[in-house]
Amino acid sequence: MLPPLVRLCKSTAAALLLASFTVRAAVLVDFQVAQPPPLPEDAKQCTVQILQRTFGFSFGQAEVVEFTPPTDCGEPGSWAGISLNFTVTSNGTQFDRLGIFTFQNVEIWRTSTPEPTRGDGIIWTFLKDVTRYTPLFAKPGTFILQLDNLLQTGLDGQYATTLHATFFTSSPRHPPAPKANEIIPVSTLANNTGNDASVPPAFSLNVTVPRNAVQVFAELYASGNGNEEFWYFNTANQFLNALPNGFTFGDGPFREVRLLVDGQVAGVAFPYAVIFTGGIAPTAWRPITSYGAIDLPTYFLDLTPFVPILTDGNPHNISLDVVSAEDSHAINQNWFVSGNLQVVTDPSGKPTTGKITKYEASPFAVANTTGSVGDNGDVNVTVSASRSIHVEAEITSGSGKTTHVVWSQNLEFSNTQQFLDDFGVQIVSQTASGTFTSTHDGVQSLVDQFSFPLIINITNLTPDGSSFVTNFDHSYERTSLPAPFILGSTIHERQLATAFFTISSSGNFGNGTNSNTFSYTDLAGNTYDREVTAVDNNITADHQGGTLAPRNKVALPSFAQQTPFVITKPRLPGARKIGN
Repeated sequence: MLPPLVRLCKSTAAALLLASFTVRAAVLVDFQVAQPPPLPEDAKQCTVQILQRTFGFSFGQAEVVEFTPPTDCGEPGSWAGISLNFTVTSNGTQFDRLGIFTFQNVEIWRTSTPEPTRGDGIIWTFLKDVTRYTPLFAKPGTFILQLDNLLQTGLDGQYATTLHATFFTSSPRHPPAPKANEIIPVSTLANNTGNDASVPPAFSLNVTVPRNAVQVFAELYASGNGNEEFWYFNTANQFLNALPNGFTFGDGPFREVRLLVDGQVAGVAFPYAVIFTGGIAPTAWRPITSYGAIDLPTYFLDLTPFVPILTDGNPHNISLDVVSAEDSHAINQNWFVSGNLQVVTDPSGKPTTGKITKYEASPFAVANTTGSVGDNGDVNVTVSASRSIHVEAEITSGSGKTTHVVWSQNLEFSNTQQFLDDFGVQIVSQTASGTFTSTHDGVQSLVDQFSFPLIINITNLTPDGSSFVTNFDHSYERTSLPAPFILGSTIHERQLATAFFTISSSGNFGNGTNSNTFSYTDLAGNTYDREVTAVDNNITADHQGGTLAPRNKVALPSFAQQTPFVITKPRLPGARKIGN
């Protein structure tokens, strides 16, 4: 007997099929559910256009512009906050594309594009709080947007982009935003393209930290691409032979992003599974994208315990890699990674001294793989992993203050994969959770408590898989204080989506529903909540509340159900090819 979720998929297939015909009647407004930037709207604001570019055939041809900070909203660097407004329109047929924003050789935003439609096309706008990068914006520098797009037969969609930055003037009511004294890139340092690095192999860079540094916080960017886009569907190598050839990739579903200082593990992240809008069932992500698709999450680590090493005046090696739970720790190609070091310095200018007093960190997580192959051919595989890191140090600043620093991470991971009904049903149930804590003389300086549950069910409706229905249950639960100078927040997000899809030589079509329940609070007292549902491109229910909610409700267009909604082929786990 099939599990209840599988029976539900098949029982709702007929209803979904009836709703799989729509017509474009107006521009489709795409969006990712997220909080508006918690910035002082009553402050004087200065908005400047950073770039405007239509990305047609743009593979390897990034937009590179020079930026000069405005001076009519106070002294550069004294602002109460900074936001970016990225607005994009597109019309035609095109895959989603990854976008990398780099400024002063530091990646400051990773995004992706919703897939466009023919007719009136699509538009989306996202407001991004980039206040934590104030030290970069305070001086002139090179700004790069890498958005590699291809134009070829069957793919004619172009992305017309505009990026503005808004600077919020500080005042007694809205004081200057806290910030690091220096931001050091952990990137390729390229001047003509995005500064992310492709791994494997591991990426390494020698950096020199100011000798008077007293705190160092690392921010990591990481996302799977190519054969690693659906890393959470990859199967443990010991069970690959039980699956049809080419059904999925190996090296298992566990991924750990590691940062090493001079070859020693300093901190790790268990990444959130971002599903891009062309992923698995594109009709599930219109007009509401999956959470994180337009604003991919980042991960903060406290490197302060390593300050006694980093401040000796010599270059030190910072390495980033992504590893699996396999014996070889190998992964497929590829992940894009980058990072930055946010550095706080002592005003004395004198060198910092100290020593690491405790270091407990194994090179890799502890992992276990179990599974079974039934007499009927059903395959069940579970990969679990755990990781703990504990580092302590005594740090004495040039001013003479000694600080006891304790940095710890405890993380858990589990992924269960089921291949049922002659491989016509594939279910992934995964969770990654953990707690990061850093204290400086007993005062919390970094906190990250997270849980990322994910359940995906893909059920074929035809023997060849050309018609299928997919259910998604995806959550992002996170309480985060990235650093003492970055606003801490708590986010609860749950997304339930269902999609029907048919791959046909006469045109791919389908439909989808998407329901989001989202809430945000921060340590400044800001609040925001949104409950929004879409069915076949139409917003059927939408409520926004809290102190950050917009004052004026925006009416989104609706679409009738008349003609097939034709879109690109979906990208499926294992790069499976179906039909045309």
